[in-house]
Amino acid sequence: MIQEPVSPEIASDASAEAEATRRDAGVAESSRANRGWWDRNADEYQIEHGTFLGDDRFVWGPEGLDEVEAELLGPPEDLKGKDVLEIGAGAAQCSRWLAVQGARPIALDLSHRQLQHALRIGGTFPLVCADAGALPFADASFDLACSAYGALPFVADPVLVLREVRRVLRPGGRFVFSVTHPIRWAFPDEPGPEGLSVSSSYFDRTPYVEQYIENGVGRAVYVEHHRTVGDRVREVVAAGFRLVDLVEPEWPAWNSSEWGGWSPLRGNLIPGTAIFVCVRD
Repeated sequence: MIQEPVSPEIASDASAEAEATRRDAGVAESSRANRGWWDRNADEYQIEHGTFLGDDRFVWGPEGLDEVEAELLGPPEDLKGKDVLEIGAGAAQCSRWLAVQGARPIALDLSHRQLQHALRIGGTFPLVCADAGALPFADASFDLACSAYGALPFVADPVLVLREVRRVLRPGGRFVFSVTHPIRWAFPDEPGPEGLSVSSSYFDRTPYVEQYIENGVGRAVYVEHHRTVGDRVREVVAAGFRLVDLVEPEWPAWNSSEWGGWSPLRGNLIPGTAIFVCVRD
């Protein structure tokens, strides 16, 4: 059953606190909840993380791995003239970097408010507000696709998204996406010592949901989905991709920042990000 949206009175009440729980959440509920969450929190997100992300950097995750050094999409000189789709673009920092390299990016995001920040920063490439599970593009429209913590952690059916990405890629096209490293789900989401002890089963795939209770019914306002490493690999293969690399960035000495549960303390001991490099044969 598709749940109705949270009432405006609850969604806008700063004093109301959503309860955190683990429960099932389907495709429609996850999409609705996360669209609303990112629309409401885009301003705070860009204020808090905008300096780290920059306006035109391509950063794969909180560790600070930069595409300039990683070259997971290929050497920068080979990006010129390529059609690239960025999924879950936020303020389109990655697309802006791609445009500087001479690529032709399109930045797509579920959140209208995130894309307003992309407009604020500026750029000459298209911005598209759409769900990654139903990409509004023709088959074989892109040479490359990328997603830095966009879409995949928040969708109930990642194979649907992966198949859509494969559909819009040309033969030989590459899709690179980063997500929270699955091992992190076994630990508390804390940057300090309290985040170093296993607190739940790595094999529990029950989604993390933040919700309000209205008339005895939970109304999700944020949903995040857990997959094991094996799950992610099988999803990539089931969608018709060939997995060519799995990158687990190490925490660099220069990065002293904390970002949610990511920190130098934890980053030096357990991986925080997993980057999947996939090819459409």
